[in-house]
Amino acid sequence: MADLVAIQMTSSPSPEENLAFIEQQIKALPEKQQLLVLPECFACFGGTEKAQYNLAETLDDGPIQTKLSALAKTYNKWIIAGSLPIKPEKLDEQDSANTKFYAASLVFNSQGERVSRYDKIHLFDVTLDDNTGSYRESDSTLYGQKVSVFDSPWGRVGQLICYDLRFPELVQKMAQIDVLVVPSAFTQRTGKAHWYPLLQSRSIENQCYVVASNQTGVHNNGRQTFGHTCIFSPWGDLLANLSKEQGWVAAHYDPTLLSKLRQEMPIQQHKTNRNAF
Repeated sequence: MADLVAIQMTSSPSPEENLAFIEQQIKALPEKQQLLVLPECFACFGGTEKAQYNLAETLDDGPIQTKLSALAKTYNKWIIAGSLPIKPEKLDEQDSANTKFYAASLVFNSQGERVSRYDKIHLFDVTLDDNTGSYRESDSTLYGQKVSVFDSPWGRVGQLICYDLRFPELVQKMAQIDVLVVPSAFTQRTGKAHWYPLLQSRSIENQCYVVASNQTGVHNNGRQTFGHTCIFSPWGDLLANLSKEQGWVAAHYDPTLLSKLRQEMPIQQHKTNRNAF
């Protein structure tokens, strides 16, 4: 039975609509404990940055977090809540005007308890030849500061968000992980060129499963996202893939395979033995 699940969606600016869609997808899954990954900005996407700020919640307090906790407990899932805007606990030195938020990926266990938080470290400030053109995530979002890894029934799980995927040194700081989760809103242009190679590379070099949940389609503000939500094995095999449609993909987590691969090719041990640098 599949243990690892990733949901693909075309999120709208309406949190109510998006959360209803997520629950609909969860209801279609087997009634068993699973690790489930939502896309970046799952609760609100395709609107304005001001809409994101108005939606921002304080940690452990807000309707989106309350709903996610209830879904996790009701359906026996560990939910990696892609990213949602979380207000800083106090005035942040990055934001003297107090108008920004963290893009936080929260994790709820199957009891509905929040067990981890990761704030996106690498913010998407780029220029592309697409419908949007200029992306300036740092105009509204605070930089995260800490690597995040948590323990689960599927071993040690490392957290990234979208653009973080391009920075392998961030994953290297996690040491040995068993699963890497990558909630994303990869653009159509960058996704077509780099989505699969980046995900496969992270799976091979870290000998871990990679569960990547992406936004898909054209959103209310014209932004185009790539879709192709997928799961890679620790050998770099593509285990599950969903093209453009909304829905979910799933794959089996095999600890025996992880152990076998790491015995045959002890990459982590070889990293610690480097003396030439």
